[in-house]
Amino acid sequence: MDVFKVNGGNRLKGTIKVSGAKNSAVALIPATILADSKVTIEGLPEILDVWTLKSLLEEIGGEVTFEDGDMTVDPTKMIDMPLPNGNVKKLRASYYLMGAMLGRFKQAVIGLPGGCYLGPRPIDQHIKGFEALGATVTNEHGAIYLRAEKLTGAKIYLDVSSVGATINIMLAAVLAEGQTIIENAAKEPEIIDVATLLTSMGARIKGAGTNVIRIDGVESLHGTTHTIIPDRIEAGTYMLLAAAIGDGVVIDNVIPMHVDSLTAKMREMGIEVIEDEESITIPKVEQMKAVDIKTLVYPGFPTDLQQPFAALLTQANGMAVITDTIYSARFKHIAELNRMGATGKVEGRTSIITGPTELTGATVTATDLRAGAALVIAGLIAHGETIIHDIYHIERGYSHIVEKLTAIGADIRKVEIKD
Repeated sequence: MDVFKVNGGNRLKGTIKVSGAKNSAVALIPATILADSKVTIEGLPEILDVWTLKSLLEEIGGEVTFEDGDMTVDPTKMIDMPLPNGNVKKLRASYYLMGAMLGRFKQAVIGLPGGCYLGPRPIDQHIKGFEALGATVTNEHGAIYLRAEKLTGAKIYLDVSSVGATINIMLAAVLAEGQTIIENAAKEPEIIDVATLLTSMGARIKGAGTNVIRIDGVESLHGTTHTIIPDRIEAGTYMLLAAAIGDGVVIDNVIPMHVDSLTAKMREMGIEVIEDEESITIPKVEQMKAVDIKTLVYPGFPTDLQQPFAALLTQANGMAVITDTIYSARFKHIAELNRMGATGKVEGRTSIITGPTELTGATVTATDLRAGAALVIAGLIAHGETIIHDIYHIERGYSHIVEKLTAIGADIRKVEIKD
């Protein structure tokens, strides 16, 4: 079993480069299914989710190469083979295979998706969209069966502004007959990234990044080359880490606008944030005050950063209240931080953290991806050694995290230990 061993207290200094966006990658890769020739995606993060999706495309007949962050997919020999379990269970975003395979083959069998458990995350809005386009959707033996004679454009109003549903409906609609209108669409940068890829492949999409997206179906999509956007959650994680234990850290390969909500909160805490065109610098922080945060859909404060933010708040002066309106069960990291000396408590959809507290090394468990990021930050702050278990969660979202942190002065190692 692999763990991270972190010896805290080292001040971090230097430049850390952000990888391509995980939440884009897991949608861009399935989108290649829709093309009739080779698609290359440049700058992908080298994380487990990407390797899992590579395997899934190969399972259905795709020819895939992935080297130095660049993936080329030849989808010409793909078939609508059922994917009821196996790799599908390893990541939640496998549900994007539903929209892509339905769009190309007019049918698909996909196992119910896995990934981090963050509370109920139904796919009812995805199914609502598929059915509006003309598909029949059934749940049989733990897998979702999608079937359609043909797909026809429709007006679809999302009851919840869901990133996954917005992208999945886009994937299914680009080859449908007529116009599809998605109302109350999510606005995240990753949606614009997917729309940019699809448009480069020949799709006709307008309004990505707004709450109304219009898609005029086309007969076919062709190959292209696309460069993924930087990962705003990875960038935000390193901004928080730099504020917690940095002596001047530059976060490179960032679109500053994508982290505006985090930047605003950090400045509210008294932290200096210096923005450049493609980088953000966090100088050494002398002291900071606690602030409340409430997660919201983009462009609000991202749910994916509330857990790493909690680690920083253990070092801030005063009491902070974190409210997560997106996921109900995203506070398991609080108990782990408390093992290290934090004073946090959970009340329903809210966590309350009082600081500053002195953190000490402990044996802790990454209960999900972003909880793991919080524990890495806490471990770097803490006195002594922190051992983090279940690091596969962390490696699902942070490419080469050990190498990147070591390069700016962190004492962190990946070690195999006996169960």
